[in-house]
Amino acid sequence: MYQEANEFQTITFPSPLKEDWRALLPRKLVGLHPGPVIVNCLDWFLNCKDFQKIKSLLAKNGLQIKIIQSSIPTTIVSASSLGHQTLLTLKTNKKQPLMNENKTNQQNEIPEILFYKGTLRSGEHLEAEGDLLLLGDVNPGAKIAAGGDVLVWGRLRGIAHAGKDGNVKSKIVALQLRPLQLRIGNKVARGPEEVPEPGLAEEAIVESDRIVIKPARTNSFQFF
Repeated sequence: MYQEANEFQTITFPSPLKEDWRALLPRKLVGLHPGPVIVNCLDWFLNCKDFQKIKSLLAKNGLQIKIIQSSIPTTIVSASSLGHQTLLTLKTNKKQPLMNENKTNQQNEIPEILFYKGTLRSGEHLEAEGDLLLLGDVNPGAKIAAGGDVLVWGRLRGIAHAGKDGNVKSKIVALQLRPLQLRIGNKVARGPEEVPEPGLAEEAIVESDRIVIKPARTNSFQFF
């Protein structure tokens, strides 16, 4: 049986503008009893080495990481690559409404971002007129398409088409970019076969009239 998140002790990092987390963390551990903890990293950009230091420090105090929480996608990527359970805190903007596939735009306007949470399985197809952000995996046999960017907060192993109306400036981003086929505008490419580098999201863009895949920029998931 799973415990609710609020049953665990929580360690919250300071604001990046107020104090360095490295100085604060040892003090945060004082008074905590051994067991699992939720680590809320707020807006800090942390890499795999940072999380290894955090894990080591917690272990010395009898603490184990239960969940890593952050509003920074690259921080979540690093934590996920080390096998930690993660929680991305999305910062919503009223000018950019979040929607899912069961809701319609009452003003019949094209949404700037379509937000969907869940895994696309073989035979399923998700499409958006603007940008599309999916929190989950795209399994082999599934297809995801958007008029703008396609962003997958998980493994992309199916078919992805960004810029479906011909926009070759669109991009495809995923925590693990191993699709059967990539399309950006009218450009088509097969997904890479090699294993991705741990802790790095990847993006596919059009350069020199062809699709190339490279480590994602730090702002690739930043909509909000």
